[in-house]
Amino acid sequence: MDTQPGLLRCYRHPEAETGIRCARCERPICTECMISASVGFQCPECVRGGSGTGHAPDANQPRTLAGGRVAADGRLVTKILMAINLALFIAVQVVGDRLVDDLALIGGAYLPSGELVGVADGEWYRLLTSAFLHQEIPHFLFNMLGLWMIGGIVEPELGRIRYTALCLLSGLSGSALAYLLAPQNQFSLGASGIVYGLIGAWIVLARRRRQDMRPAILFVALNLLITFTRPGISWEAHIGGLVAGVLVTYAMLHAPRARRDLVQYGACALVLLIDLGIVLARSAALT
Repeated sequence: MDTQPGLLRCYRHPEAETGIRCARCERPICTECMISASVGFQCPECVRGGSGTGHAPDANQPRTLAGGRVAADGRLVTKILMAINLALFIAVQVVGDRLVDDLALIGGAYLPSGELVGVADGEWYRLLTSAFLHQEIPHFLFNMLGLWMIGGIVEPELGRIRYTALCLLSGLSGSALAYLLAPQNQFSLGASGIVYGLIGAWIVLARRRRQDMRPAILFVALNLLITFTRPGISWEAHIGGLVAGVLVTYAMLHAPRARRDLVQYGACALVLLIDLGIVLARSAALT
C-alpha cells in the first residue's frame, strides 16, 4: 500500500498514519486515541492526568480499541488468572491426585461402587475448574508463558471486563467441545482453551490493525501441528477455545459504536448459550 509522504504516525499505534496532534503535549494521535477536548483533541495520557476540558478528569476516559477503559496496568487480569493457576498448581502438588479427580474435566465415569461422577452427574463446575488446573510442571509453564505473552497483547486492546469475558468463554468453550467429542471417561485439564482463545483474539486484532499476519498465522499453524501430532493433548479444548476467541473478539472489535455494548455482550451471551446447549445435549445423551 502506498503511503503519503510527511504523514505522522500515532505514538500508541505506529502502524496508523495521522495528521492530528494532541492539543497539550503535541504527540501525534490516530482516530482511536484522540479524545475530544474544549479545543482540539487530546491523547489518553493527557486525559488520564486531568483533561483540562472543563470537566472532571474521568469525563473523557480514554478507550481501548474495543471500547473498554484504558488501564494503567495492562496485564492486571492476566496476572490474576496466572495467580489462580499457580494456586491450584501448588494445591495439586500438596494434596495430590485427589484434587485432580475432584476438579478435572470428565464427562461421566463410574466408580467401582457404581456411582456416576462427572459433568453428566451435575458436576458442571468441572467445565471451568479444569481450565485452571495443571498437574505437570512443563504443561503449567507452557500455558503460563502463553497466557503472559499473548494476554499482554490482547488485554490492553480489549480492556479488563471484555478481556475477562473472552478468557472465561474461551476456557468454557474448550471444555464444552471436549465434553461433547472426547470419550466420556477421559480426563482433561489445563489452561490451553484460554490460551488458544487468546491466540484467536490475537489473529483478529492483527487483522483489525492491518498488521503483518504472517507471524500470527505461523504461530497458529505450529501450535495446531503440535495439537494434532502429540499424544495426550485434548485437541477439542484447543479448537473450542480458538473458535470462541475468534468469534468473541471479532464481535468486540467490529461492533458499531452506536450499539457497541449491545453487540459485544450479545455475542458473549450467544457463545454462552451455544456452550450451554452443547452441555445439555451431551448430558442428556450420557444419562
